[in-house]
Amino acid sequence: MATDELSRIMAALADPTRRAILSRLARGEATVTELAAPFAMTMPAVSRHLRVLERAGLVRRRQDAQRRPCRLDTTPLWTAVSWLREFVTESGEGAGGPGDGPVRPAEATPDVIL
Repeated sequence: MATDELSRIMAALADPTRRAILSRLARGEATVTELAAPFAMTMPAVSRHLRVLERAGLVRRRQDAQRRPCRLDTTPLWTAVSWLREFVTESGEGAGGPGDGPVRPAEATPDVIL
């Protein structure tokens, strides 16, 4: 089991369902029911995904009367960005030198569109 912060963040981001949940939360708060709507899975399965995101610090919940809306917290993403920047320079070259780095996509596309 991942114990350090970066490992928890990367593990949370590794799953396409969790990335889709984060994409939805980037547009604003949502309840678990609202987050579960586009998926063909049970509420407990969605709740398990949310727990992984919460342990990574990417999702926060607050009490609002009877509701417990979820919201995105981007702070942990900066930990991952900082680590990734060690390997990719602004010019797109990898650590191995010119031409060894990954090709930047012209346009990023999400795995799941909500």
